[in-house]
Amino acid sequence: MARIVIAGGSLGGLMTANLMARAGHDVVVLERVDGPMQGRGAGIVTHAVLVDGLRRCGMPADFALGVPVPGRITFDVDGNLLGEMALPQVLTSWSLLYSLLLDLARQTSAIRYLQGEAVQSVSQDAGGVLVTGTGGVFEADLLVAADGIRSAVRQQLWPQVQPEYVGYVAWRGLCDESALSARTHEAIFEKFSFCLPPGEQLVGYPVAGPGDSTMPGRRAWNFVWYRPADATHRLVELLTDDDGVHHAQGIPPAKVSRREVARMREDARRVLAAPFVEIIGKCGQPFLQPIFDVWSDSLVQGRIALLGDAAFVARPHVGMGVAKAMQDAMALVEAVERHGATPEALRAYERDRLPAGQAALQRARRLGTYMRACGQGVSVLPKDARYVMAETAIDLEHPPPEAIID
Repeated sequence: MARIVIAGGSLGGLMTANLMARAGHDVVVLERVDGPMQGRGAGIVTHAVLVDGLRRCGMPADFALGVPVPGRITFDVDGNLLGEMALPQVLTSWSLLYSLLLDLARQTSAIRYLQGEAVQSVSQDAGGVLVTGTGGVFEADLLVAADGIRSAVRQQLWPQVQPEYVGYVAWRGLCDESALSARTHEAIFEKFSFCLPPGEQLVGYPVAGPGDSTMPGRRAWNFVWYRPADATHRLVELLTDDDGVHHAQGIPPAKVSRREVARMREDARRVLAAPFVEIIGKCGQPFLQPIFDVWSDSLVQGRIALLGDAAFVARPHVGMGVAKAMQDAMALVEAVERHGATPEALRAYERDRLPAGQAALQRARRLGTYMRACGQGVSVLPKDARYVMAETAIDLEHPPPEAIID
């Protein structure tokens, strides 16, 4: 049995913790947030590898993972149909996955999940790792940094790896199914839906609703609206709250300026088809996500490894962020099973996941080329609806025939 410390108690950290515990290891998870984390994030596209990993974590066979959809549909700004595509998928939510993984961890005596424990420093020698947190020092055979895009571990050991803003943002949010008109529900609710205004993209789909319910009538609709925002002016405005405080690294949902929310909703009425206008208007708390790339040239230093968004952040167009974290976690556990809790195990993990992470980021960059060009004021032709539907958030192991796989 090895001692594993995991920095970060969100999805990637909880996946790794559950898999490590089931492999017989003693796990401590250090989560810097002190208090409930439900309600973060929004929609997540599931793929076969994610479902397989969740089963390995202990997900019951009859667990309702999300909302199934039969296919995709795209509209122009006037509500005219641009295309349809049959592509069955299951869409879930951050909240539902987090609740599932946290419940599984709390049922496992080999996992200690500690909140309010921010990682302050790490050190290592040939025998192990020392992690200094807010509340004390933790000894481990291996440290897994799954602490996200602003990873404290990465900042200490890989300071050259920094998020790169790519020129556009995503407005995101959820709208309760029960709040929607019959017309909007019939038009888009049961499908993975797109709207393509000039220079922008909106994608949305049904997910679990309040209380993580997947029952019809109690679900929610998740939207992601990509909009250009130059770094020197517009992004600064978007990341400044109503008190004039600028949140350079990302603005908390509750701090997004009421002025900017109103402006966004007014823009929706001007450039989006009617069903999307209704959903955005009825969303209780839209939030704002600047889009970043994070590229790594290595994932391992001695007994310390990067995982999930601490290692790579690929733009949401690929819809693989959570699935990639699960692939990372499974590869890491398998490497430890083969080589023990040793630096050699982490080197084996790196050989597997470094090229996979780099490929995912390169694909995300290709899919985001159009949005980045618009954000830089470059005039480019909009993407064809069929192309967008075939390339966005697909399972690369089982892609639609129209997809272009790098």
